[in-house]
Amino acid sequence: ESAPSPAFTTATRALADYDFLDMIQRAAFRYFWEGAHPVSGLARERSSSGDICTTGGSGFGLMSTAVGVERGFVSRAEGATRVLQTLTFLATQAERHWGALPHWIHGATGQHIPFLGPTDDKVDAVETAFLMEGVLTVRAYFDGPGADETQIRALATQLWEAVEWDAFRPAGDPGLWWHRSPTTGFTGSFRVEGWHEGLMTYLLAIASPTHPVPASLYTTGWARNGAMVNPNTYYGYRIYVGPAYGGPMFFAHYSFLGLDPRFRRDAYANYYVHNRNQALVQVAYCTQNPYGHAGYGASCWGLTASDQPGGYGVHWPFSNDNGTLTPTAALGSMPYVPVEALAAARHFYDVYGATLWSFRGYLDAFNPGAAWTATDQIAIDQGPIVIMIENHRSGRVWDAFMSNPEVAPALAAMGFVPDLLPVVDVADAPATPALALVATPNPSAGAVALSLALPATAEASVEVFDLAGRRVAVPWRGTLPAGGHALRWDGRVEGGERASPGVYLVRARAGKAVVTVRLVRIR
Repeated sequence: ESAPSPAFTTATRALADYDFLDMIQRAAFRYFWEGAHPVSGLARERSSSGDICTTGGSGFGLMSTAVGVERGFVSRAEGATRVLQTLTFLATQAERHWGALPHWIHGATGQHIPFLGPTDDKVDAVETAFLMEGVLTVRAYFDGPGADETQIRALATQLWEAVEWDAFRPAGDPGLWWHRSPTTGFTGSFRVEGWHEGLMTYLLAIASPTHPVPASLYTTGWARNGAMVNPNTYYGYRIYVGPAYGGPMFFAHYSFLGLDPRFRRDAYANYYVHNRNQALVQVAYCTQNPYGHAGYGASCWGLTASDQPGGYGVHWPFSNDNGTLTPTAALGSMPYVPVEALAAARHFYDVYGATLWSFRGYLDAFNPGAAWTATDQIAIDQGPIVIMIENHRSGRVWDAFMSNPEVAPALAAMGFVPDLLPVVDVADAPATPALALVATPNPSAGAVALSLALPATAEASVEVFDLAGRRVAVPWRGTLPAGGHALRWDGRVEGGERASPGVYLVRARAGKAVVTVRLVRIR
């Protein structure tokens, strides 16, 4: 045995935000990369579920693989190999009816595993939509000329075009239905009606090039002819659709992993604003903490569907709030409320990390008052962490999904129109204590959302400068009232050309107050 080595000392340091987000994404990505089923590459329902794989969560896993490649966690060739494994299994092994899949799949055989009871043989339109959200994302992302990427596109198109969305509409019904059985039809099923996580189902059903449904079903089925509208304000924030206080946060995540809600609206809402307000309602609720739960606060928030002491539950403000907090609720909201989401991520890690953090990221949930922490991660909770942080940082997943040629015409048929007004939601916003500016995504390759908050009505300007001090763009100049404002820089300089990659300074001025943020442009 050799002599002991010389003593040495080391020290830890706090991670910068960029490195901290890298760490979170890399860890959550491991859930899908290392935890996938070895035969199929599908995402396991949860970290302890063995052969039980999830259809929707596997869609999130495909999207997470694109993020893993984009961030350099795996090589492009490795990512393409995994995606090809999964798509091949889905196309050749997985049990499908009308091109749709069940909620749960056996990861080795592809057979249906009952989810709705021991006799369940239903396929699930909403879970299939989340899978196809991922399939279309990787079809667009893996756009190279090589054999693997060419085959990815072919299989993705095959799977996508095989889904018979019109088979989920009973004859003459005003909407789509959630489940259909090959033996009992629509018995025990129900209509997919808003507002909840299911918007993607209508988007893809209307977008289908092979088995579409009429675009009118978005109004009559999903929106219930306007009955999903919520006219109320909570904690000073308008919730435009859905239940009181906005519902669980996954409503703002699952369909919006691919669907970019920025700069567009339909007859009912600008969903970026709605989703942002839902998150801000949760922050305000946890800050007020009406039930006195341990741990709740402005940096410790997040109510959604998750594990809880004794089982699984769905939580939101004043509804089944038993003191359980779920990291994905806050982290999956990063594109909407980056300051509040990052504060929560750091709080979860710094205060609860000894029991809440693991090699594959945050465990599913925790309840400080009950001294309880989940023992598993869950695919549909890990996925939004990886994907929505990336949408905040680069918009890359949004860009890939939205580039599919079927998407834009479907959105137009559903009544979505551009919404580029700089002031989108100020009437009921609480007073802002100081001038604040947030640019997302950052880094960015395309358009940039600029969230500006003013403490009082003022003549305001937002200007973009290069590091030589030259002004290259003026996204806004004019009078703005107090409150929050959603502005936009299209990523072009004053001559109309795209801004070159590099570092820029975005400066907001209101009266004598000035705030500047650093923005990185990438190719």
